[in-house]
Amino acid sequence: MQKVLIDTDPGIDDALAIMLAVQSGVLDVRAITTVSGNLQADRCSVNARKVLDLVGAGDIPVARGPQQPLVRRYPKDPFSHGDDGLANLDLPPTKRPEDPRFAADLIVDTVNRHAGDITLIALGPLTNVALACLRDPALPQKVVSLVAVGGAFGFTKESATRATGDNPVSEWNIYVDPEAARIVFEAGFGLTAIGLDVATHDSMAITPTLSAQLAASERRSAWFLKGVLSFLEKRGFKSYCALIDSLAVAAVIDPEVVRTEKIRVGIETRGDLTTGQTVVDRRENFAWKHLPLIEAAAQLDSERFLRLLGSAIA
Repeated sequence: MQKVLIDTDPGIDDALAIMLAVQSGVLDVRAITTVSGNLQADRCSVNARKVLDLVGAGDIPVARGPQQPLVRRYPKDPFSHGDDGLANLDLPPTKRPEDPRFAADLIVDTVNRHAGDITLIALGPLTNVALACLRDPALPQKVVSLVAVGGAFGFTKESATRATGDNPVSEWNIYVDPEAARIVFEAGFGLTAIGLDVATHDSMAITPTLSAQLAASERRSAWFLKGVLSFLEKRGFKSYCALIDSLAVAAVIDPEVVRTEKIRVGIETRGDLTTGQTVVDRRENFAWKHLPLIEAAAQLDSERFLRLLGSAIA
């Protein structure tokens, strides 16, 4: 089984992504760290442990990071995940203990224990991963890869029309902590970014086939997804909002789910209108070669993704 560490901010789509990883049958979740993003890190830690309880996961350590981004105030998310952060589904309180380590320490400890044999999956802002890199600058060379939900790279119209940061051109995870994102993008990871281009694409919508699977399933994860879909429908949001972070987990399980392109990307940290923008240099001449070269998801095999999701969740 492929060892993974998930850094996350549950959040409805993060919760489903954790369920997918735990129930995939091919991923060995060695640890979960929570970051301030959809909610602040302390509430995300509670939610992550509730989700692990819901699906009967084993002893997976959960540690939380700071309540604020590296140098900025924590912003208010324009998208609400419900009063509890989990679609108001009233999951039972958790008795699962929180790991006492700071999230960055748990990342460093876990990666060093499994050096060369673990993948990082980052589903929220990159604060914890950046702090881990500052504590262990060799960290990027010790992981198989980093797969992160973040950015908008101009491959599809959704890259622009579904910007989720609190300005016209940014994606939420990068916008919350652009300084952390810059550190991580420049750290030397084998980085695959799952951006708005594919993660919010219309083909990500729940299909009638998957709806039928969910209706017939008695799994608690299927109950959860049905509740999330009802929550989204009542608020006028499309079903892809439940699935964004699951795409990163699916891309680790089956790399054929997305097709990537190598691009050079810089993170904007100072623009009044553009903070958090992932700026892509596609110029034929005079391109900035010093910008990090990453893999970014450009195309999506949505049928493959939804089959994989249905198999694990329903």
